[in-house]
Amino acid sequence: MTHPPTPGQTVGPFFHYALPFDGGAELVPSGHPDRIRLHGTVFDGAGDPVPDALIEIWQTDGAGHVSQEPGSLRRDGFTFTGFGRVQTDRTGHYSFATVAPGPIVSEAAPFFAICVFARGLLDRLFTRAYLPDSARALAADVLLTSVPEDRRSTLISIAEDGGYRFDIRLQGDGETVFLDHGGR
Repeated sequence: MTHPPTPGQTVGPFFHYALPFDGGAELVPSGHPDRIRLHGTVFDGAGDPVPDALIEIWQTDGAGHVSQEPGSLRRDGFTFTGFGRVQTDRTGHYSFATVAPGPIVSEAAPFFAICVFARGLLDRLFTRAYLPDSARALAADVLLTSVPEDRRSTLISIAEDGGYRFDIRLQGDGETVFLDHGGR
């Protein structure tokens, strides 16, 4: 006889009761002149959308500055904190309203740092969504060039009108590269 996992054995689907917060998807307010959309779909190993995942992003502002502002969970409509959190909808889709991150240092490849929580995961997953706009910066990025060449595309977002698309594949063909954070 097998028993279902307990909350101590998996990170989901229990998180959706307390972790989402009002304004979590809105890193910048409507009308912000540099507002873009980062969105995508989370897929499981069978290629099916994951309707109950939670996605967090951390990023620099457009000038490449890391925010030192307190209160990431309280949106005041003016202060950019560089943090967002949203759950996927019933079709596995997520979406953030934000700004394009700038490079932390000159000529570096800008990216969104992404954390994924989902049912069945024993720990959260970390990845990056690089902006595709500078082939030179991408070719010089230390982390990206440490990834086998045939897998690098899983870390590069796709430019679209008004923003970027970044699909996350948890397993299987085209699995997104996830980073070892050493926190286990």
